[in-house]
Amino acid sequence: MPDDDHLQKQDQAADQAGRPDAADPAARTARGRLARPLTTLRRRVDRAPVRTRVTAGALCCLGVLAFAGAQARETGGGRDTGTHPTVDTATAATAAPSTAGLPAGAAGGQGGGAPTAAPPEAAAGPVPVEAAPAEPPAIVNPGPVAGLSQVQVDNAQAIVRTGHDLGLPRRALVIAVATAMQESTLLNRASEVLPESKNYPHQGTGWDHDSVGLFQQRTSSGWGPVAKLMDPAYASQRFFEALLRVPGWQYLRLTEAAQAVQVSAYPEHYARHEAQAEQVVAAIKPTDR
Repeated sequence: MPDDDHLQKQDQAADQAGRPDAADPAARTARGRLARPLTTLRRRVDRAPVRTRVTAGALCCLGVLAFAGAQARETGGGRDTGTHPTVDTATAATAAPSTAGLPAGAAGGQGGGAPTAAPPEAAAGPVPVEAAPAEPPAIVNPGPVAGLSQVQVDNAQAIVRTGHDLGLPRRALVIAVATAMQESTLLNRASEVLPESKNYPHQGTGWDHDSVGLFQQRTSSGWGPVAKLMDPAYASQRFFEALLRVPGWQYLRLTEAAQAVQVSAYPEHYARHEAQAEQVVAAIKPTDR
């Protein structure tokens, strides 16, 4: 049975015969490493029973086949030196663009894979309806206007508001304001002749019989109780009710319509306040709503 020295002599003979691996020390070393255990195995087989020898022979054949395969890798398309290029996983992860969080198909880059469909748009909910802008109030307080004080404008506003609530046209409002300008200078006056009138909010007093309020209406003539006539809204309502009873009042001159209600000793004096009354009403009621 050949020993290690015998195998070395065979290797030297092979080198001299010009084997492909003769000049390659690495190949000889690998072959030597494989030969040593085979030699030891053959020595043990010689001392073993027949069945063991058969098994050992099979193992020897497998060892030879493995050695032949190693030789083929060394001599064919480049030798396997046993070293393999390593990849720095950290570097590779940095160099490769991250595709985390991208939709499927987006990681292919330009030209990579089939184009992905755009995500479906969310179902449109009900379209909110914008609220229409609020209309400005029909009656406003413009502050002092047309030479009047704030107190006088407040009283004029009470007259205009009452007529507006009754649904009367602008012409009726102008007649009422002009009448109050003539009768009380748009001040809610009490009467010195009627002391009771001074028990209610008032802005000055007068001496014309028992006439009270913005329109100087007389309780003795049936206009109403003193307490109510001192209320600008009630006094205005009573004036409008009387105006509406005048036939064709809307076609009369302002002073004629006012005189038909008031029965004044100075019927033409109402006309002097018409232009100013129109200006005041326009400021308090800018539109015809």
